[in-house]
Amino acid sequence: MREKELNELTDQELLEKKKKSKSENIINGAILGFLIGIATYSGVRNGIGLFTFLPLIFAFYAANQWKKNKQALEKELESRNLK
Repeated sequence: MREKELNELTDQELLEKKKKSKSENIINGAILGFLIGIATYSGVRNGIGLFTFLPLIFAFYAANQWKKNKQALEKELESRNLK
């Protein structure tokens, strides 16, 4: 479904989405760092448990989704010869 959305965008909208993705990468990195920090703190404070692995699982899932979205955007830009 994500790729279908990108196919429907105009060239200008697609280039704007690329510009926005740069700032989204910073936000995504902060979110991942926060989740890893929660897992680390929980592991040190309470030992290994649910709150140690739950943020890590969510971080892994979110990182994979962000990577797929980024690859789909790059693929669409490349198919239209936009950079």
